[in-house]
Amino acid sequence: MRRLAGSCVALSLVLISCDANLYGPPSDFLDPPDNLRYEVEASGTPGQPAGVLLRWDDDPDASSFRVYSRGSTSEGFSYRAETSSPSFHERGIPQLQYYVTAVGFGGGESDGSAIITVDERLALPKPATLSSISVNGGIYLYWSDNAATSEPLGFRNYRVYSADWDIDANRCLEPWGLEGSTVAPEFQVGALVNGTPHCFAVSAISVEGFESLWSPTRGDTPRDDARNLLVTTRQSSDATAGFRFWRDQNADGKVQVAELGQVLAGSSPQADFSVERDPSGKIFLTPQRNGTTLTVYGSGPIGDLTDIDVAPLSGFSRTAREALVGWGYVFEMDGGDAFSRFGGLRVSHVGQNVVIFDWSFQRDPGNPELTPPR
Repeated sequence: MRRLAGSCVALSLVLISCDANLYGPPSDFLDPPDNLRYEVEASGTPGQPAGVLLRWDDDPDASSFRVYSRGSTSEGFSYRAETSSPSFHERGIPQLQYYVTAVGFGGGESDGSAIITVDERLALPKPATLSSISVNGGIYLYWSDNAATSEPLGFRNYRVYSADWDIDANRCLEPWGLEGSTVAPEFQVGALVNGTPHCFAVSAISVEGFESLWSPTRGDTPRDDARNLLVTTRQSSDATAGFRFWRDQNADGKVQVAELGQVLAGSSPQADFSVERDPSGKIFLTPQRNGTTLTVYGSGPIGDLTDIDVAPLSGFSRTAREALVGWGYVFEMDGGDAFSRFGGLRVSHVGQNVVIFDWSFQRDPGNPELTPPR
């Protein structure tokens, strides 16, 4: 069971009174502040928080509050600061223990609040694994969710870090920077230059703010490719939840390279299909644009996108199909003329909020032979 950060504690053989007042005369009119709690700030270095934030319940009868702390149980408490708000922020590595008193408008000071101990043992285990998939202009990261599953009530989020990667020496180069945070065990790092190698690592943050050790590091390089295209679920980010194989922006019927493989909003009526997540967590490919239909290729996983050589003669419908890793799908699309267009797709990864797939498109109107785009 996870311990409460705001409980009064006794360490070793030293007994600490929760209502002890060490400074100033007690007030007959003020109660000690209630619900003292803390939150440390992650710094990127496990075991070395960037600071601590104390909070407690406000008291309209108090003109200010005084904060006391000590670095070990063998020391006495000393005055730290006085504040008019029911909170206190301190930069740097926190003290071991804190308590707070209320000060009345006449200068009297209440007894001390319950003592809190900044307990680094509440840090979560590090993510056990870290994997990646290189995509066009970015890197998709995913890792084991053991930190969250080990302490569901104690988990807050994950932090993702990046650095340059020396491929020849196979080592990550300082400095590291924070890419962002997420509650899901996956993260898309975007806006990267294709061909530039990067290193990545992930840590887990507890509800108290303690940062775990880092996951194993992972090196990867984004690349130009029609494979490993990442599209989000519409429920997580509609702006990148749709895909169109080809869009004739010039209205001349000629396929231009810039018009191939466009990621659109999932709600856009111009998207051939959208990626949808249902309440159970399953993810589906859903035909979106009028004139677009879908069928599953074969009856099981396929080895590669090139296994989809010719579009099936039948079986196309507007029915959504579950996105399954390794499975192939074929789309028949209205080309805006007398001929259909065909597109192939193979799912390479399904996350909580994303699908990554390889795709192909046949430029020749009405031709069912599918080959990866050049």
